[in-house]
Amino acid sequence: MSFIDTLTAAFKGGGGARVPLARGFISPWATAFETGTGRSAFDYTASVKRGFLDNPVAQRAVRIVADGVASAPLAATDDVALALVRATSAGQSLLETLAANVLLHGNGFVQVARDAAGKPTELFALRPERMTVIPGPDGWPRAWCYRIGETRIELPLEDENGWPCLIHIKAFHPADDHYGAGCLSAAEQAVAVHNAASDWNRALLENAARPSGALVYDGGADAAGLTTDQFDRLKAELAQAFQGGGNAGRPMLLEGGLKWQALSMSPADMDFAELKAAAARDIALAFGVPPMLLGLPGDNTYANYREANRALWRLTLLPLLGKILSGLEEGLRPSFPDLSLRVDLDQVPALSEDREKLWAQVTAADFLSDDEKRALLGLAVGDDQ
Repeated sequence: MSFIDTLTAAFKGGGGARVPLARGFISPWATAFETGTGRSAFDYTASVKRGFLDNPVAQRAVRIVADGVASAPLAATDDVALALVRATSAGQSLLETLAANVLLHGNGFVQVARDAAGKPTELFALRPERMTVIPGPDGWPRAWCYRIGETRIELPLEDENGWPCLIHIKAFHPADDHYGAGCLSAAEQAVAVHNAASDWNRALLENAARPSGALVYDGGADAAGLTTDQFDRLKAELAQAFQGGGNAGRPMLLEGGLKWQALSMSPADMDFAELKAAAARDIALAFGVPPMLLGLPGDNTYANYREANRALWRLTLLPLLGKILSGLEEGLRPSFPDLSLRVDLDQVPALSEDREKLWAQVTAADFLSDDEKRALLGLAVGDDQ
């Protein structure tokens, strides 16, 4: 057995039989919701436009998470591997792109480019909605198909030498063997409500935040009222001369038994601000961002921004970073056998108080050896630096 075969066998593990996976799968992004339930089928591309490009709350929530992951201080046992993870490819940050893809789509794909000697030279994050699994006879992924327009490229999991060509980072999905579940599908309804409330409030603003009123015809003894032509002409003149923000405040001249009766909306009808705030909190909940960090009113879960920021790191950023770094570490380990990628918690400002308490507790534990204390602090055992 060659050295490559030995290393590949060690990387793959034992050769026990694996249970088959479902082959007759349907991508969760094609039909996330059953038709006939009143909801249209979930379309990831359209939802990204509505939820990320058009909705300020969802975009800010995703950016907070993605920027936090990209700026996290990392520690690695190999400087070359760390440089690969930190490098930008085609103008995009690897960690930021992966965090956004996993958060929105539920899947992150990284193509590993290698030189002639087989050493990794670049890590490029692929668009997850362009990826389709190609299952083997047992249903396990044999390769992935990358589609862009009419172009189809088959990306194998490993090259001819057994080196990984593709790294798949998947969020948990309880009903799919091949794809992960993203947060965007869970936030879809809240995004729709928030966008609809914004459109409604904009329409109210263009009409002075109230219905224009009622135009009452008092014809006296003429009980026939306005003719159809008179009604249509009057309606067209009102829309042209008085409707919209540009015509706000313009005086109206009435004749022929017409009078204007202003109407107003009830406080319940005008309470769209609370509706928007509730939808915004649901969006923040779906993406794992404390609403306080988004400036949303009516949320006092955390006493201050410092506690909310600490909760963001503990509940969202660190678990997501752990998933991404472990996937990259596993994919790069054949080239870097002793590779370890982790977050340097001592360098995270939001966790400084927690780390300070931990250091004080470990330092005061006289019954522990120096190596045990270093292990509790996440430091290399036996390292004198």
